[in-house]
Amino acid sequence: MTEMTQASNLALHRQLLRQSLEDKQGFWYQAAGLLDWSRPADRVLDDSQAPFYRWFSGGELNTCYNAVDRHVLAGRGEQTAIAYVSPLAGKEYSISYRELLAEVRRLAGYMRSIGVTKGDRVIIYMPMVPETAFAMLACARIGAVHSVVFGGFAASELATRIEDAKPKLVLSASCGIEPAGVVPYKPLLDAALDLSRHKVPHCLILGRSQYQAELVPGRDQDWQQALAGAGDAECVALAATDPLYILYTSGTTGQPKGVVRDNGGHAVALAWSMSNIYDIGAGEVFWAASDVGWVVGHSYIVYGPLLVGATTLMYEGKPVGTPDPGAFWRTIEKYRVKSFFTAPTAIRAIKREDPQGLYAAGHDLACLGAVFLAGERCDPDTLSWATQTLDKPVIDHWWQTETGWPVAANLMGVAPVAIKPGSPALPVPGYRVEVLNEQGEAVGANVPGNLVIKLPLPPGTLCTLWQNDRRYTDSYLSMYPGYYLTGDAGYLDEEGYLYVMSRIDDIINVAGHRLSTGRFEEVLCQHPDVAEAAVIGVEDKLKGQVPLGLVVLKSGVQTRDEILYQELIALVRQQIGPVASFRLVSAVQKLPKTRSGKILRGTMRKIADNQDYTPPATLEDPLSLALVRAALTRLGYADALVRASAEQLP
Repeated sequence: MTEMTQASNLALHRQLLRQSLEDKQGFWYQAAGLLDWSRPADRVLDDSQAPFYRWFSGGELNTCYNAVDRHVLAGRGEQTAIAYVSPLAGKEYSISYRELLAEVRRLAGYMRSIGVTKGDRVIIYMPMVPETAFAMLACARIGAVHSVVFGGFAASELATRIEDAKPKLVLSASCGIEPAGVVPYKPLLDAALDLSRHKVPHCLILGRSQYQAELVPGRDQDWQQALAGAGDAECVALAATDPLYILYTSGTTGQPKGVVRDNGGHAVALAWSMSNIYDIGAGEVFWAASDVGWVVGHSYIVYGPLLVGATTLMYEGKPVGTPDPGAFWRTIEKYRVKSFFTAPTAIRAIKREDPQGLYAAGHDLACLGAVFLAGERCDPDTLSWATQTLDKPVIDHWWQTETGWPVAANLMGVAPVAIKPGSPALPVPGYRVEVLNEQGEAVGANVPGNLVIKLPLPPGTLCTLWQNDRRYTDSYLSMYPGYYLTGDAGYLDEEGYLYVMSRIDDIINVAGHRLSTGRFEEVLCQHPDVAEAAVIGVEDKLKGQVPLGLVVLKSGVQTRDEILYQELIALVRQQIGPVASFRLVSAVQKLPKTRSGKILRGTMRKIADNQDYTPPATLEDPLSLALVRAALTRLGYADALVRASAEQLP
């Protein structure tokens, strides 16, 4: 990119951001033109009940109609809507928009036949199969509020969500498939229903050949049999402010928080983002390598691509082991994927198994325009490796379950700007991101602080928490009145680029010096033998806290631990300084992560400090916690009886 182009695109990005903040009504009125409305909105932004802002009040539309029906009516019914690839099940097929419409109409008709109507809740506890998307769209079609629970969640976790949402129907499957084997879902569902005080009258079960489920007479119905006799249901007009879905995110009290997304603002924001951020339009292929149980799956496997008439790729598999580190690149080549979205942890897993990028070199990726990374902070080393290996722009961008779509990103469809490693670029139009200190005062460029978003949040973000307005305000709006608290720490540079360094809780206070775990991890990953790293703050008698690092080495690396550790300590001392007091480091085979790839730093801190903890329901591999405990014990933490100051360690 030339300096002139960079300057021009940077100016355009800033202009769009300024316009969206100074003329919210006009900016989002224009964006709403991307959709079909049965009734236009009376007010684009309704602030009469602030801080409970509402978008497109008085407007009516149907999200399913906009995602499916209108594309068929426009003559593109034979275009592929969903390309399904499951190396785990050994299946691969495509579903056209016309076929998708037929499936969704039929499933919605079944729901209507058992009494599910507008406003009723439906729990979806399913694997990565097209029927999961059918279920979400069928709910949207008739105005039912869906809540997708990640398939394989523990029965107790599923039960809390059933009790909170009080669904009239649960849609599930006999099993899911993971690289380690088949995961029976139906026994987990049965246990959850027994635990829940809310008794669900209807369950629809999709049978998979890998596991035969036992149906409970009077409550459970077989998916294929039930739909064979069902009629079709047409779309109902819904208020833009009616809820579309509830997505539960873990809460610190043990009670999950149900993020509520509306119909109108959600559809407008996602349609705008597909073209402006991801550079995707009708007929083009978009792949978000995530799971429908996460917000990424909601926004960018199901709704976003379909709202703009694109082809969405649904993948049941992993980046490695299905069967090798070339799985992603093979799929991109075969399906001519234009924009690819995954998590940094997936790239790190590929890098660990294929550090030279040999698997990517064997595939024609000319179709690929850009790779987008989100879900956790992307360290510059991972960004650099992916860029060099793929010879494509690799775009870090930042958002949350609560926001539903990107807060900061490179607008690849309208004004791509220079990539700065470590930064997800600038705030996206609609978001006024500021950096405040603990006293609520704005800080200057390059000064770290708490990242906040000035209210009102743009369309597509959470409206509130399900049946808990008080918890919504207490959790997100109370610390800094007039602002949404993101829970992340970071800074803005002199050009307006945002840097997200860590969660606020991951700031380490070393003898009065506030240091970011993200910065430590960034340095550790620069070592040629390190595939990924996690740093936590642990108790220290002298300094209060000191950093402790755990690293995963690249495949095939052979080095003496003592030499490696001294090199890592020296690297941190060189780049962060002696003030970091970095002397605790160990290698582990794997880091504890959620299934979405987030490293469980909070859980590791509790293990190190001998605090009680409960492994989260989303833990990918229980063995990883045992490996971490052993490493922490070797360093004098976890189960160690006596803890010396880090200064006394060799």
